[in-house]
Amino acid sequence: MQTSHAKFTIGEVVRHRVHSFRGVIFDVDPVFSNTEEWYNAIPAENRPSRDQPFYHLLAENETSYYVAYVSEQNLVRDETGEPVDHPEVGEMFGLLSDGKYDLDGLLH
Repeated sequence: MQTSHAKFTIGEVVRHRVHSFRGVIFDVDPVFSNTEEWYNAIPAENRPSRDQPFYHLLAENETSYYVAYVSEQNLVRDETGEPVDHPEVGEMFGLLSDGKYDLDGLLH
């Protein structure tokens, strides 16, 4: 079995490669760790491999805020430098610098 190494880290701002949303990573699963129902709800032609890191995001799009669970293959670094407006970001993280939130919020 291949060992997965996460490309992204907690606090990093990322965007989805296909869908128009972005978010900040607050947790990482080294391999798929969600329900079978969730996995099977993804159309087969778009279903990602389970043997890669999956990321929990405080996500936002143009109309809402939510929590997303996304495979590494579907994420890219967000290069805008813009903060993520999700209301829970301030509860979990400190300041945004160079595309990454510091983890001060996690220590309180």
